[in-house]
Amino acid sequence: MTGNTRVDLKVVLLGKEYVGKTALVERFLHDRFLTGSAYQSTIGAAYGSRAVRCRDSGRDREVVLGVWDTAGSERYESMARIYYRGSGAAIVCYEVTDAGSLERARFWTKELRKYEEDRCRIYLCGCKRDLVTADPPLRQVGEAEAAEFAK
Repeated sequence: MTGNTRVDLKVVLLGKEYVGKTALVERFLHDRFLTGSAYQSTIGAAYGSRAVRCRDSGRDREVVLGVWDTAGSERYESMARIYYRGSGAAIVCYEVTDAGSLERARFWTKELRKYEEDRCRIYLCGCKRDLVTADPPLRQVGEAEAAEFAK
């Protein structure tokens, strides 16, 4: 492909433990969904990459996404800055059945804004929606509340 340019983009996932960060990464990088004993909690952080092609201003580009899946446990919180430093994008995750996880998402958003300023685009991701589809009363974070926070 003539005129291709390669772009490397560092992406970090942040959020409370067990909200679904690793499931998102596994699905994106390996097109699989780990369940039961196949799933292991992330310790520190895990890294993977994937190249995707996109078209920008009439030019084909290869974008290599370097994805950092960070541990959600508060004991690893002090290490997280190592992984999100220099990120072009951050996916801040919360679980729709856990209101406390949205509070942790607020914390991570403030941290990113404090240290990364405008260089890092921040995306909010509500995880485990399938649980509230099957049992609507489980929802603790409403769509309107999440949308307001995302502004």
